[in-house]
Amino acid sequence: SDVNILAVVNPETKQVALINTPRDYYVDLAGTDSKDKLTHAGLYGVETSMATLGNLYGVNVEHYIRINFAGFISIIDAIGGVDYDVPFRMEYHDPSQHLDIDLQPGMQHLTGKQTVEFLRWRHNNDYSKQYVNGDEGRVENQQKFLKELARQVLQVKNATKIPKIAEAVSKNVKTDFTTGELLWMGKQALQIDNANLKFFTL
Repeated sequence: SDVNILAVVNPETKQVALINTPRDYYVDLAGTDSKDKLTHAGLYGVETSMATLGNLYGVNVEHYIRINFAGFISIIDAIGGVDYDVPFRMEYHDPSQHLDIDLQPGMQHLTGKQTVEFLRWRHNNDYSKQYVNGDEGRVENQQKFLKELARQVLQVKNATKIPKIAEAVSKNVKTDFTTGELLWMGKQALQIDNANLKFFTL
């Protein structure tokens, strides 16, 4: 997996902490005698990824949600896209990955596809634009985007979209949550103040 986020949710205080662990962080792979990059834990299965993160942070990881690019696109499209201020011209083309990123700077209404392109961008082909701190800058940008995405989604006016979002998740995302549990969490999330959504990076 490319991004590993541990989410800690307190339903009583309506607080959520999201902790990103860099994919290249060197860890003990749970259930094995190996040390490797965190991103390689997924090769052993989702249980290994959960246990590895749990051991790293000293918590019991109870559930998982694994989202691929197609799933993320479907979720963003289910909410009708997202408005975001693209910081600068993003242009990157790589035929080997079938990846074409072409985003203008300024406020944009991003579709699901454009959102994934925005999150995947590292630098322009000619390196005229890139994140100052490399992958750390990219992670920081991803977290900033996700916080804004949550602000736009977690509004009472979007309550009617929850079933559509849950359907998109159930069809495109691997998780051990049931559709009913996803619906319940969606309704709980509408009660969360964006200020109580905290992002951290190890």
